[in-house]
Amino acid sequence: MVEIPKSEEGTRLLRWFMRRFPAMPQREFYKLCRGGQIRVNSSRARGQEILRAGDVVRIPPTVASYAVLPAKRTESGANFSLSDLEILRKCIIHDDDDVVVFNKPAGLAVQGGTGIRKSVDKMAAALFPYDKISLVHRLDRETSGVLVVAKNQRAAQVLADEFQNKTAHKEYLALLNGNVRDDFGVIDNYMVKGQISDSPERLNNGTGQRPQRAITEFRVLSRAGHLSWVLFSPKTGRTHQLRVHSALSLNAPIVGDDLYGRDKKMDGALQSLVVTNNLFLLAYKLTFRHPSSGKMMTLCADIPDFMQPVLKFLEFGLPQG
Repeated sequence: MVEIPKSEEGTRLLRWFMRRFPAMPQREFYKLCRGGQIRVNSSRARGQEILRAGDVVRIPPTVASYAVLPAKRTESGANFSLSDLEILRKCIIHDDDDVVVFNKPAGLAVQGGTGIRKSVDKMAAALFPYDKISLVHRLDRETSGVLVVAKNQRAAQVLADEFQNKTAHKEYLALLNGNVRDDFGVIDNYMVKGQISDSPERLNNGTGQRPQRAITEFRVLSRAGHLSWVLFSPKTGRTHQLRVHSALSLNAPIVGDDLYGRDKKMDGALQSLVVTNNLFLLAYKLTFRHPSSGKMMTLCADIPDFMQPVLKFLEFGLPQG
């Protein structure tokens, strides 16, 4: 028996089964339905039922052999196990016929490539073999938090337009190694390869890349000694934008940032508490318009386990409202 979570509400029973048992022929699924072996809330199922949160689905033990194979290798060389897929499945915070939203763990790449063994796009394709998985935005590998993935071509196009046109609203939480002077403000400058300047001409230093404008709103939620707990709202999406703006514009690199904060010493008490190399940057909240219903959706990520003891020690909480 499996109880349907809120994240899977609205999914048709057939699709729900095919996601979990992709090797099962549909004729076998319907045969089990006709025989009364697949049931929803103790009632015989026909296969086209729309599942609601709290529904209980009976799964006959005979279908276990149709589950995802213990290992899946793709053309890009990605290699992940069934347990890896189950870990990612538990990170789902919303799922319907158009989108699946993950609370992505820190350290997991979003997109596969050379030398990347595990990535969200390849693993999501294995979790949802009957859908066309497409990435519509990115998070750095080191960043945890809300990541939206499209499950069909139409949803991908609509969502890509939202992110391109900046109608999707993102909020990040970050613990900074430095006392940010202003309570709030806007960082507005130009970036190229981890460098910033108020003038794009000053960044034409032979890199071959054109400087791009980078805009970030920020608000300090709490301070403790030389630490700042900050809410970021990026208005542009440049590579490492929040990390660069923290380290170079605010002179307070994100805790755990070995790339932009390696030269900044950490307070001894905090150093003893932070026993992880993870980046203390969380894609906390994302608001976007659903590609089919048109309704505005706001999804939040839970604080990851590695952050919780530090924030508890510092008595830092979530933003109000």
